[in-house]
Amino acid sequence: MGTQQQHQLEQDDQLEYQRDHHASAAGLVQGLRKDDLELEALDPKKMTKHEEEEEKENLGLEEELSVERIFEQQTVPSWKEQLTVRAFFISLVLSVLFSLIVMKLNLTTGIIPSLNVSAGLLGFFFVRTWTKFLDRCGLLKQPFTRQENTVIQTCVVASSGIAFSGGFGSYLFGMSARIAQQSADSSTSDIKEPGLLWFIGFLFVVSFLGLFSVVPLRKIMIIDFKLTYPSGTATAHLINSFHTPQGAKLAKKQVKELGKFFSFSFLWGFFQWFYTAGSDCGFASFPTLGLKAYQNQFFFDFSATYVGVGMICPYIVNISVLLGGILSWGLMWPLIENRSGDWYSKELSPKSMNGLQGYKVFIAIAMILGDGLYNFLKVLSRTLIALQSQLRAKDVNNILPIEDQVSPAVTSALSYDDQRRTQLFLKDQIPAWFAVGGYVAIAAVSIATVPHIFPQLKWYYILVIYLFAPSLAFCNAYGCGLTDWSLASTYGKVAIFMIGAWAGSAHGGVLAGLAACGVMMNIVSTASDLTQDFKTGYLTLASPRSMFVSQVIGTAMGCVISPCVFWLFYKAFTDLGTPKSAYPAPLAVVYRNMAILGVEGFKSLPKHCLLLCTVFFGAAILTNVIKDCIGKKRARFVPLPMAMAIPFYLGSYFAIDMCIGSLIVFLWERVNKAKADAFVPAVASGLICGDGVWTLPASILSLAGVKPPICMRFLSRAENDRVTTFLTGSSSVKV
Repeated sequence: MGTQQQHQLEQDDQLEYQRDHHASAAGLVQGLRKDDLELEALDPKKMTKHEEEEEKENLGLEEELSVERIFEQQTVPSWKEQLTVRAFFISLVLSVLFSLIVMKLNLTTGIIPSLNVSAGLLGFFFVRTWTKFLDRCGLLKQPFTRQENTVIQTCVVASSGIAFSGGFGSYLFGMSARIAQQSADSSTSDIKEPGLLWFIGFLFVVSFLGLFSVVPLRKIMIIDFKLTYPSGTATAHLINSFHTPQGAKLAKKQVKELGKFFSFSFLWGFFQWFYTAGSDCGFASFPTLGLKAYQNQFFFDFSATYVGVGMICPYIVNISVLLGGILSWGLMWPLIENRSGDWYSKELSPKSMNGLQGYKVFIAIAMILGDGLYNFLKVLSRTLIALQSQLRAKDVNNILPIEDQVSPAVTSALSYDDQRRTQLFLKDQIPAWFAVGGYVAIAAVSIATVPHIFPQLKWYYILVIYLFAPSLAFCNAYGCGLTDWSLASTYGKVAIFMIGAWAGSAHGGVLAGLAACGVMMNIVSTASDLTQDFKTGYLTLASPRSMFVSQVIGTAMGCVISPCVFWLFYKAFTDLGTPKSAYPAPLAVVYRNMAILGVEGFKSLPKHCLLLCTVFFGAAILTNVIKDCIGKKRARFVPLPMAMAIPFYLGSYFAIDMCIGSLIVFLWERVNKAKADAFVPAVASGLICGDGVWTLPASILSLAGVKPPICMRFLSRAENDRVTTFLTGSSSVKV
């Protein structure tokens, strides 16, 4: 009997959390390919075909079981009732937590997995716990609904997203003198040191435009074109499942697992801290594969964060990162280093961009640009073709669907779910004049304000960006709906090259390009995020108005929280941004050198570097062409150029962590796939969150001048003998 019950539980786990697992896997934000993931429906095969048809007929559906009939007896709160004080308080707490995590990931490797599962799960747990307590005390006035859960999810993701799109690990920090010293700069004039107040001011004037640019198009995207938005859809299924009795039971188990591994990860970070009294000390510098491998960045650094990231990321991403590390640090860099004295001077500093460091950075940039260009053109072409087909098929009169027009798609032929969702989605309108007026007003403020923050970025540069931004925001939001891949960072790189070249080196082109990247990236990123949230709200019956307000409040939170979190890191860790520090900020160096390349051209490259860059740029495009031509079954074995490029500059230590995470998931799925699907996201999130939260007390200890008591360092036998001899000799002299 016990075995049967366990088997039944496993089946229930698989049914309730299959989409949860996909939601967690659907999301490398920034820079990594998302459209390689497929949201596949698992078939439990628990009923015969006749039984399925009979069940569907009983529910009055022809094709699929109804989700909304489960919630039919629940009253949908108004859009104002969905925006509760407790929702925004929980959002604020979780925003600080996730901003810490995203900032740490941003400043270490730039690989950031989707944290939607964690945000939804923790939001559900905290509010459900609070409402249960009030209910037992007889003080509960408003029950916790899935619409309120969606508001929390939207607010947290919007807030923590600023930690990435705000550029603290890329374009903003790339303006600093610390990063300029590691770059191919011929001038020291294009520098702006980090400052908390101008960070906050800049983000406030550029982060809201994207929200207003897509509001009039929400009906077209969600109802008329029925775009999928896989991450938004998976998040909605996750939230819907939480608010069913079975889903709430399993969510409680997930939170328990998350808390268990959160505690382990936090305590492990605390334990490691005691052994880091100097540079290259502690478990993070453990030469697990030998000292020679350690010198070439091949070692396991005992990072709970990146083991968790590896558990969430698809296998092909982790394998691609490892292959990139083997190709670069295992083969290319040793060969190029042997050419020192011929290709570059032996006397150059290891940090000089005219030496080996230049090859590392510019070849990585070539791969990133090749992969980004190919996929930009691919997604843009798919977007335009699909858009043309949608408009042609809309109706025989070629009428473009607009917000206030009744959609031809809203007919009685729709299922019960679609009819109910469409009715409520169209109920709370956001006037077009409000969106257009808001965009124009914020654009005017931004055009007047940003040149005072960055004098090199002239007002007419910003005006040109804002004239094209709505079209680009639409293309990015539409493409994200088709492929689940936001091209925000790619649009930012385009702005770097175009504005940087327009300004020129004599007029601060490097700084102008980096600032323009921030303006463009924030617009297109928030636009795609909001349309994802509209899709989630559509599927959970959350009002578009509450989604918009939640996104605005979350963005405002992020504009304050993220700069403060970065400032904490910046002040606490004095070596932030240097190559061998705990937080090397690799994307900051990459983005600055892209700006230099756009302004100065190829003259900034070391000898033979242009040829190698051309080869790897072409190889990135060719790899993508092959991947798209051989079919999905075989394409999943083709590595991703974008992922391969990351360790070219950093090394493979985090790739080994991520592959260990993949190995854990693989073995877990072999032993018990149902439990793996249900609990992998929770375990991974616990590992990431615990280690991320430890950075807060670690930063406070550093600011207070409290240093670890022990340095655990590893030496070769010869070095150890010399140290022993020195210490013994010193003792003899003292005697």
